[in-house]
Amino acid sequence: MISKVVPASSFSHTCRYINSKQGAEIIVSEGVREHSYKAMAEDFIRQQQQRPSKCLACFHGILSFYPGEKPSNELMKAIAKQYLDELGIVNTQYAVTKHTDRAHLHMHIVANLVDNNGKPIKDSYIGLRGKKIAQWLTEEYRLIPAVRKNLDLTHLENLNQSEVNRYTIYMAIAESLPRSESLEEVEELLKSQGIEVQYKLKRGTDEKQGISFKLGKYSFKGSQVDRKYSCVGLQKQMAQQHSLTLEKEILQRAAEVSRHQQKELKPKSTIHTQAKQARNLLEKLQMPEIKEPEMQQPLINKRRKRKRKKL
Repeated sequence: MISKVVPASSFSHTCRYINSKQGAEIIVSEGVREHSYKAMAEDFIRQQQQRPSKCLACFHGILSFYPGEKPSNELMKAIAKQYLDELGIVNTQYAVTKHTDRAHLHMHIVANLVDNNGKPIKDSYIGLRGKKIAQWLTEEYRLIPAVRKNLDLTHLENLNQSEVNRYTIYMAIAESLPRSESLEEVEELLKSQGIEVQYKLKRGTDEKQGISFKLGKYSFKGSQVDRKYSCVGLQKQMAQQHSLTLEKEILQRAAEVSRHQQKELKPKSTIHTQAKQARNLLEKLQMPEIKEPEMQQPLINKRRKRKRKKL
């Protein structure tokens, strides 16, 4: 299960969106009317007016289940209630609506960040807290964890253009990485597919601090495409690929040395003789000598003795 907190500034717009979708179903609500989105929004706004200084009082969270996972309405109610409790959104109005318009079942949660007593509810780091709570709830209710994108279960025809472009960029990067040895090569491959790569540099230097990808009129930070496609994440992946390539070369060279040793080394010779012959073979093949790793000496804590001053 995945949590996403959407910035929302209007109860009217949010209530209209979650209730007007085809097949939308309100599964639970507290303190608001359900028969129309206008009545629901009026109830939210009336309570918000008790604390006019709390301008952004509309909380809009989305909990998405793994494609193919179909929890019951009762289970979704329990998850939504526990999600709000863990976020500290308690003693207030809320409404939970189930949507089935996409391949994955998901529910929208709208809540008032002005509680029933007119006090504001803290919303600092609420997006990050929501993600951690969703991970915990996934384990608590034994749901399927969304550890990676499953493109086979993603129906692009059901997404809006922004989401289509984001998935297109994701697939293009995934295909380009194994064929590249540097970020510059990745950039060239993406450019050939109409995807522009932009970097954020550290002030006054050429050090890359961030990366974004643009396709058409839509632009996304690397972390918005996928966490592993941030600037740091891409650099780590390139380093891992480079390390893997070196390891393959070392294995090939070691196999070649081993074949020569089997042909030329005498099986009955001593270990020292075999080692000497192996060094000679490496010199003939113009390969670096393979040295055994040195054993690290254990650290011995020695207490310093204080010299007593003579009286």
